[in-house]
Amino acid sequence: MPYRSSYDTPFGGFTLTPWVKRLLIANTAVGAVQLLASVSGYGGLLERVLAFRPVDFLSQPWTPLTYMFAHGDFWHYFFNMLVLFFFGPPLEERWGSPDFLKFYLVAGLGGALFCLFQPWAGVIGASGAVYGLMLAYAMAWPDNLIYFWGIFPIKVKWLVAGLAAFSAFQALATVGSNVAHWAHLGGFATAFLYLKSPWAPSPWGAVPHRKKAKPKGKGGFTGLSLPWKKKPTAPAPAPKPQDRAGATNRNLDEQRLLDDVDRILEKISARGLGSLTDEERKRLDEVSRRYRSN
Repeated sequence: MPYRSSYDTPFGGFTLTPWVKRLLIANTAVGAVQLLASVSGYGGLLERVLAFRPVDFLSQPWTPLTYMFAHGDFWHYFFNMLVLFFFGPPLEERWGSPDFLKFYLVAGLGGALFCLFQPWAGVIGASGAVYGLMLAYAMAWPDNLIYFWGIFPIKVKWLVAGLAAFSAFQALATVGSNVAHWAHLGGFATAFLYLKSPWAPSPWGAVPHRKKAKPKGKGGFTGLSLPWKKKPTAPAPAPKPQDRAGATNRNLDEQRLLDDVDRILEKISARGLGSLTDEERKRLDEVSRRYRSN
């Protein structure tokens, strides 16, 4: 399911980000161990050790984490890793690796939490986590096109809405199914609540903006929220005239950039993300990438 963006990296134009790569490797390694255990006749035992079953949580407290890395068969593994491969890198690039990993684990744990509605069922698979990634991607880039089966274009927001509705219907209508629809629904719900919470990553990652500061004496000042800027420990040598001119131009460019970012952030605060134009979204993406790479 390749994706195409009008204001982000097009399909095939990104490289694997650090935690997406590690998660792919971890899931593949556990899958290989499962395969060897199955060939050796210990597949069922390993699955019982890794799978999350609510009634066994007290005796197996590690399973809300380990269930995310085990899968029932090759196609179960393949679909989940395909979603992680396509939807994960843009989110990790935007949020940064720590926030991306935190979100992935929160969505996966939310999938386990919703499995309390089927306390006797054993659940395995990264579906809760990757369904959370799909929801986050749809909230960030709702109008991007997904080419389903490489042929049929559909906006990502409609694809994710359809999957969420299907998961809700199946969770309520089916009993004893081999598909953990409650985990899917839990991934969606937990991801949505987390992204609406105060702990959510910034929609545009490390975007700089001004901090309003209290005035000191008669005058006042406005600082910049650039935590990577360190105070010099020793006085710098006097710049040459041409260096001063270049620095002045850079400062003016920086000033205009921050003015633009402030205006866009104020618009988000007043009217929400949906009010942004494509050009404004591009601007925030460019600024986020620039300051993340510095």
